[in-house]
Amino acid sequence: MIFLSSTRLLALQPRSTVNAAARISRATQHGNLVRQISHAKSSSSPPTKAVSSLLVTGAAATATYLYVTGNNIADLAPTTVVQCSAGVPLGGEPVMLSPSKEPATGILFPRLCNGMTLVGCGVRVKWGFVKVYAVGTYVDPLAMSMIKSQGEAEVKKALLDPSYPRTIRIVMNRDLSIDKYTSAIIEALEPRMHGEQLESLEEFKKLNPPVDLIKGAEMEMTIRGDVLLYKNAVGGLGQIKSAVFTKAMCDVFYGADAVSPTHLESVVSGVKTL
Repeated sequence: MIFLSSTRLLALQPRSTVNAAARISRATQHGNLVRQISHAKSSSSPPTKAVSSLLVTGAAATATYLYVTGNNIADLAPTTVVQCSAGVPLGGEPVMLSPSKEPATGILFPRLCNGMTLVGCGVRVKWGFVKVYAVGTYVDPLAMSMIKSQGEAEVKKALLDPSYPRTIRIVMNRDLSIDKYTSAIIEALEPRMHGEQLESLEEFKKLNPPVDLIKGAEMEMTIRGDVLLYKNAVGGLGQIKSAVFTKAMCDVFYGADAVSPTHLESVVSGVKTL
């Protein structure tokens, strides 16, 4: 059985059978296949043909979700990666979720990132006219489910609270030296940290290798409580553990003086429509 992702074709083969519905997600990171499978208990019954649909998202860092239903279905294991090819039978019609386009830059944001859902995107503008980067926010819909109906003030309050998980995805709209990028982030964070745990600023700087950013370079910051997981522009991963740091980062992007007002406005609207 063959499944098509937005960046590569995944050839899969049955390995074992499971009972009831299964959800299989796969994402490509640095050319490696990462898979997560959740299903009911195993069954020794022979597999029967399953009804399946493929959910594919766009852009470079994407996740592909396969929803399979049926009494007995195959647990599919990846075997190889081959060239993308049109007209390959999928065993189920693919459903394409269009990415969202940031209006000012035209940069696309996939609907899913790190298992979270895009709620809004905007642009970071310097000196009134330079569009430095586009930024998008992904949230856990379940975590926001109790907040979205409570009005704009409560949504903004939740966005300032790092205990609500989210991923902030930055995509460069122009070339920029890594020193200018890290300096701008640190300059925004430092006054919001009120002199506490400032060593985390140096940690953040070290997470970015000395490689200048080019247009299209991507960085991801996933905030979960007092932990910030960071993926830099070359794909390196690291983390910072500091409640002061994560709270300040939330204020940078969601506070009254947010670095991108268009992003904040879009995110607030998006949360309310989850």
